Amino acid sequence: MTRTVQALAYSRPSALASSQAGRSLGLETAGGSTPLGAEAHPRFFAGFLASPHIAARGLLAVADVAAARYYQRTLLSSLDPVVTGNGDRLRFESFSGCCGVYARLDVLSEGLEGVGTGHGTTNVDVNNPLREALSRIGGDEPLHLRVGPQEMAVTTMDGAVVEKKVPLPDRWLRGFAEAQVASASFDLRAELPAAEAVRFLRSLPKSSGAATRGAQWVVPAGRALRPTTRPVSGAVCLPGPQRLATLQRVLRYASALRVYGPVADGAATASAWEVVLPGMRLTLTLSPDASRGFSGEGGVLEALATDDAAADAELISVLLAWEPRIEPDRLAAESGLPVERVRAALVRLGTAGRVGYDLADAAYFHRELPYDADRAERHNPRLVAARRLAREGAVVLDGEVAAVRSGDRSYQVRERSGALSCTCQWWADYRGRRGPCKHALAVRMVRRGARVAGGAL
Repeated sequence: MTRTVQALAYSRPSALASSQAGRSLGLETAGGSTPLGAEAHPRFFAGFLASPHIAARGLLAVADVAAARYYQRTLLSSLDPVVTGNGDRLRFESFSGCCGVYARLDVLSEGLEGVGTGHGTTNVDVNNPLREALSRIGGDEPLHLRVGPQEMAVTTMDGAVVEKKVPLPDRWLRGFAEAQVASASFDLRAELPAAEAVRFLRSLPKSSGAATRGAQWVVPAGRALRPTTRPVSGAVCLPGPQRLATLQRVLRYASALRVYGPVADGAATASAWEVVLPGMRLTLTLSPDASRGFSGEGGVLEALATDDAAADAELISVLLAWEPRIEPDRLAAESGLPVERVRAALVRLGTAGRVGYDLADAAYFHRELPYDADRAERHNPRLVAARRLAREGAVVLDGEVAAVRSGDRSYQVRERSGALSCTCQWWADYRGRRGPCKHALAVRMVRRGARVAGGAL
């Protein structure tokens, strides 16, 4: 099995500090992607949490999954969570070492007391001392959260002093990305009020054993869930119920439990379990079996096999700007592609880790998994070249026309009704039939980056 080594470099360890001004939780970031390009230590948020003790437990639940293996438990696994700033929320994601459980904590605008966030994706340091400190947070004492370096330190840091190196199997990388694509086929199957949610989750086994082997099913019964021995109409698969045990961290604060899954057809399937919290949502997505990860599901092969999928995904990717909710109709209008091709492109981007899927919103959101990104892009030389042009300031915008300096020549890129044309040889040869040239892609990036940066904090 192919493995890569992921190096996570932090300027200092994350820590929970107390002073006369109150408590402050500083989450340090590693290298990541932002609208302005790659940054060593991006800064996404600084403000107070509306429910600090609940947020702390939600973050611990995400860290639990990052450190867990629900299959072959003797093998160790631990990788710091991924954090994304989407402008109006923070998303903390993780994936289990056995490739079978995906976790995400969405801290929404009301959970951040209405304060906006920056845009981008990176890893965040969650070390053992921090975990111990988070577990002791209680009550409603104000807690200030900082995601990224202190403002004064952004331009003064002279290098990372904390480094973690973690081996990542290709199977793990694929599974993390493809869990999103699997979720896109789910529908809401049941919603339990708080009391029934607590009763149901507390009734589940907390460790593996004979009672948890094989596919199990539950079916809505009024405002509750009851077990069933077969996948009757409306049933949801509950594979490896012990894998939901980490939801116990936030159960007492839940207002509802939402259950998502595909239409039951008799075979074991993946499912998702979302706990609704004050200003937050915590979601666990389970693979069809505790011994079966997401990486080999193959449910996206048809979409990936289309002739236009790669070029379409390349085009759609440069129209994304860390939106919390991606609108396919808008992307279709901006790209000139039919909506069905936009949706196929989003599937492809999902398998590359470049979009996630939010079940509560029933929509993809933009993020860039910070794992060996060049591996996913090395077969897209135009995209790599376009990012270099945008990063090096080669694009000068002037209304509908942009000048792009490439090598010793300058090209003009013109936009009409959302479509781009260029004076380069690529455009003369293909007229957009093989996707945009690197110069048009660079213009898209700069225009989109300028819009996002203008609204970011």
